Amino acid sequence: MAKQGQGFGFGLGKMKELTEAFKKAQQVQEGAKQLQEELEQMEIEGESGGGLVKVVLSGNQEPRRVEISPDVLAEGAEVLSDLVAAAMKDAYVKSTATMRTKMEALTEGLNLPGM
Repeated sequence: MAKQGQGFGFGLGKMKELTEAFKKAQQVQEGAKQLQEELEQMEIEGESGGGLVKVVLSGNQEPRRVEISPDVLAEGAEVLSDLVAAAMKDAYVKSTATMRTKMEALTEGLNLPGM
């Protein structure tokens, strides 16, 4: 004869954990939507050549604009190309770090069962 309250091995304690997990998952989903909107509005600047070339990306890495100082134009296409690539890399690294930090903050303290 089965003991009362065992059911299918999924007692009230487990049900409460599952309910809490769903609440947390919903909070994370809402937070992720807000984060996506925030990242779209952000501008992250990368630069090279001491600020002679600047590249601006959104927080989710969409290109916004490139700013090139007239002072660097005389250096030639190869130098300018290298400076643009370096500024793009700088902006990419900064945007990746920003996304990682914001995602960690969003999921901080999240202990979902089975994860």
